Amino acid sequence: MLSPAAKPYIEASVPVLREHGLAITTVFYSNMLAAHPELYNLFNLGNQANGSQQQSLASAVFAYAANIDNQAALTPVIERIVHKHVSIGILPDHYPIVGKYLLGAIKQVLGDAATLELMAAWDEAYWLLASALIAAEARLYAANDGVEQQWMQMVVTHKAHITEDMIAITLEPEQHQKLPTFKPGQYVSVAVHLDALNVRQIRQYSLSDVDDGQRYRITVKREKGDEFKPNGMISHWLHQHVRVGSKLNVSHPYGTFVPDLDKVEPIHLISAGVGITPMISILKTLASKQAKRKVVFAHAARTVHHIPHLSEIEQAKTNNPQLALAIFLNQQTDHQYIQGRMDLKTIVSKRDLEGDYYICGPIAFMNDQWKTLVELGVDASRINREVFGPESLNHLL
Repeated sequence: MLSPAAKPYIEASVPVLREHGLAITTVFYSNMLAAHPELYNLFNLGNQANGSQQQSLASAVFAYAANIDNQAALTPVIERIVHKHVSIGILPDHYPIVGKYLLGAIKQVLGDAATLELMAAWDEAYWLLASALIAAEARLYAANDGVEQQWMQMVVTHKAHITEDMIAITLEPEQHQKLPTFKPGQYVSVAVHLDALNVRQIRQYSLSDVDDGQRYRITVKREKGDEFKPNGMISHWLHQHVRVGSKLNVSHPYGTFVPDLDKVEPIHLISAGVGITPMISILKTLASKQAKRKVVFAHAARTVHHIPHLSEIEQAKTNNPQLALAIFLNQQTDHQYIQGRMDLKTIVSKRDLEGDYYICGPIAFMNDQWKTLVELGVDASRINREVFGPESLNHLL
């Protein structure tokens, strides 16, 4: 718990730090990576280049400060961060480095406004958070039979182009040993060494099939850049270079976007674009384990040809007569589906309000669906979402 002496300084500084958050995190990353270039192996260079990582860190740090006495708001956020950290191999030794350069950036940007008392308060607040993260990460590492990230070398046994911009990659352990189990909705990290940049990059990909203890499947969209962001380095690399027989370093499964399979209430799986990938794992698992549970599978895509694993989705319906499919297509190509943007008001009934909702897709899409569900009367505590890439936590500020 934050000390009574530090608390007033943290509370008073939140508006100032929110205003200067992007400047502080930009200085932080610049100074830290200049002094510790080995950390480039842990950070997403694409997110660094487009500024989303800096934005995400700024919102996370100051959301933490604004809610330092509100554990109910912080707990799910911290849990997601812990899983992400463990999936890339963050260790206790990293925290003093981050603390040094984060506090240094606050001092550098705020100048004389960063008094000794203020800096002492932020040092206390940082280590309060760091200690909680280190302890939680240690427990998660221990659960996976290791004190740190253990990369598994896996062999590509199948690669298929399933849409014009998505591939499905099946991975099996090199020595055919039994794989760590995973829960539907979880992801694995894939580590790739880019020879041209002489740097390792790590990306997370949702597991897109049921757990059989023998293989993993990931479905990878080739991320196209634009004037605001570069092409996805690793997604392009996987599309271009991976072949059957290729070997990839893969993490244990992690992630908190996991439904409670013991529940019997209705469950809604709501996705757009590549956000469908964790939903397929959840859908197929529910179909095999809970054939009588009502499931609504709602997905938005450009055309039917942009929906990966569509045949598996339709097959799940034969295994679960309680499954309702609601496919929304921006460009109608098949009259059995719904034309236009997703409208949850047409598929969510009053009897479903006590069920659970899982959303995955672009940020704007998830925000729109969240707002619609709340307007329909769904309790926000029943709405879960998965974010691919850095997440803004401004809703906690």
